[in-house]
Amino acid sequence: MLRGFNALFPVWAILFSVIAYFFPEPFTALKPSIIYLLAVVMLGMGITLNFNDFKKLLSLRSLILVGLILQFTIMPLSAWMISLGLGLSLPLLTGMLLVGTCPGGTASNVICYLANGNVALSLAITCCSTLLAIVATPLLTWLYLGESVEVPILSMILTMLKVIIIPVTLGVLINHLLGKKLEGVLKIFPSISILSICLIIAIIISLNQNRLQNIAFVVMAAVVLHNTVGMLTGYIFSKLLGYDNKIARTLAIEVGMQNSGLAVALASQYFQPIAALPGAVFSIWHNLSGSILATIWSRSNN
Repeated sequence: MLRGFNALFPVWAILFSVIAYFFPEPFTALKPSIIYLLAVVMLGMGITLNFNDFKKLLSLRSLILVGLILQFTIMPLSAWMISLGLGLSLPLLTGMLLVGTCPGGTASNVICYLANGNVALSLAITCCSTLLAIVATPLLTWLYLGESVEVPILSMILTMLKVIIIPVTLGVLINHLLGKKLEGVLKIFPSISILSICLIIAIIISLNQNRLQNIAFVVMAAVVLHNTVGMLTGYIFSKLLGYDNKIARTLAIEVGMQNSGLAVALASQYFQPIAALPGAVFSIWHNLSGSILATIWSRSNN
């Protein structure tokens, strides 16, 4: 039952978005809870990891490095270029940059599994990019936007420490100490993470309800282009380096799927509410595109 619920993640995201658009009031009051909802998602990620997973990182270090380089170069650069090309306003450009400078999304691990990718590599890149993002996300955002908008680097780093390090560490400890005893309970965490992300999306849609009619198409176009560039770059670059299809799929998913929930949380806390819109739209779209790719690739034997 839970697997079926989780597999319909994009459907729930769209449903929450529609409800929030037509009935925004219940969700707008929840804006302060975005940061806590994201912490719940990161706790769920931590619970999927154990100390042995971190030991395995050494054997995958060259592939992880490739993934990290692509993640933190292609995604912010393409976000910036697409935003300028489409003439996005400064708040929307800021939101796109936040999506581009954030680490890989936790949903990428599930999509990688469904696509017959290398799940261990997927987990490793997500984990490493998440930890690296504590410094990389604020710094890259400042490098791209520092002259256009004030970027509170130190405050963002502190927020990310609270949202990433504490929940992930707590999750790993829970898994290490109580994993076997709580096996049944821990199975519900992916569903809790999905509900948390859907609620975050709904809050952002409600906060921007009166603007959506004018900007929905251009934001959607920017998000689709951004996600497509990331996935294509990850796949093509992997093949050029001589890696097999399994690795190429994994890097395509890891580069193209972002932790857009984190982008939403940072945009909501430090910038204008509309800056969180690209992250909310990205949350919906990258799960749809990832699910489609996973369906196609899962039918392939190699």
